[in-house]
Amino acid sequence: MLTENVIKTTEIPSLAVSQSLRIHAAPTSAQPVNPIHCRNWDAQVGAHANSSIFYSVAWAKVLAATYGFTPICFVENSGGAAQSFLPLMEVRSWLTGRRGIGLPFTDYCGRLCPDADSFNKLFWRAVEYGKARGWKYLEYRGGREWLDGARPSLSFYGHTLNLDTDEDGLFARLEGSVRQAIRKAGKSGVTVTVSRDLEAMQTFYSLQCKTRKKHGLPPQPFAFFRNIHEHILSHNLGVVVVAKSQERPIAASVYFQSGDRAVYKFGASDETFQHLRGPNLVMWEAIKWHVHNKAKTLHMGRTSLGNAGLRRFKLGWGAVEEQIEYVKYDLQRSQFIADKDESSGWHNQIFRRLPVGLSQLMGAMLYRHWA
Repeated sequence: MLTENVIKTTEIPSLAVSQSLRIHAAPTSAQPVNPIHCRNWDAQVGAHANSSIFYSVAWAKVLAATYGFTPICFVENSGGAAQSFLPLMEVRSWLTGRRGIGLPFTDYCGRLCPDADSFNKLFWRAVEYGKARGWKYLEYRGGREWLDGARPSLSFYGHTLNLDTDEDGLFARLEGSVRQAIRKAGKSGVTVTVSRDLEAMQTFYSLQCKTRKKHGLPPQPFAFFRNIHEHILSHNLGVVVVAKSQERPIAASVYFQSGDRAVYKFGASDETFQHLRGPNLVMWEAIKWHVHNKAKTLHMGRTSLGNAGLRRFKLGWGAVEEQIEYVKYDLQRSQFIADKDESSGWHNQIFRRLPVGLSQLMGAMLYRHWA
């Protein structure tokens, strides 16, 4: 149970719900807490059907340690136990301002509330809190259908693979081109390892830098991935899967797992060896590994609506497609607003031309401002 003395250690000010917000939701006793300072946090949040590793203390520590973000979760108690949660991070930037995001570098935040009324109470409580803190806006990556009158600020595709059958059944679900790619990689002598070592993360990062350059985006700093290793992989909550051809890394991916839910979080490859189909073999071996480790689903992350190639890749594995919708509430204008998917634009041409070392430096500087 989230006891009173635990809440006090968060050093996050509590605010009453103002009269202006009672048109949206009834007053609530929800308290803002820092999950890192709460006993039994993971057990309580993990009890929710929509919970994932992104609500865990481990992920909060990764973001706090890497970027200095402050974890804030609004908690509603019922019958002496925490029942509803709205997880956020306060991002403070001299360049882009102060705001609340649920959650930075997280593709999707499922609802941790029993009904729409509970979600509304927590959301508008967070809005009032954010106004007092001087936030520019509150962005939440999910829950739009439970907010009356809210339009999506951004929309993406999401894909989930059900791991509810054996290896043969999963292989039979794959599109023919995917099965062919897996067989080709195996016949070409591509080998795959599954590891939690920091060395494997370093191997992934070297490929990630190449992949981000190809897409015209800066890589996140290695400190981010080192913290993932420290707080997630070293606690048996994730793995790095690496494919090699004659001992040369050609593809790698990072996966998280909490309970029976797995997440495909990052993928990278060396385009020079694209013909060997390393990414396909990495994904297949990761699927088999997660089935062996009792995962029931594998979420494959978000995909921009205009990225037809990535969408085809994920659908080829037999994944179920859904729509992921974000909401963004402007606290200065008191209204929901639309946003722009900034994964593509003029900046892509610049980062494609930058040397990898300079792009890494830019990524280390920029990601704490553009969360």
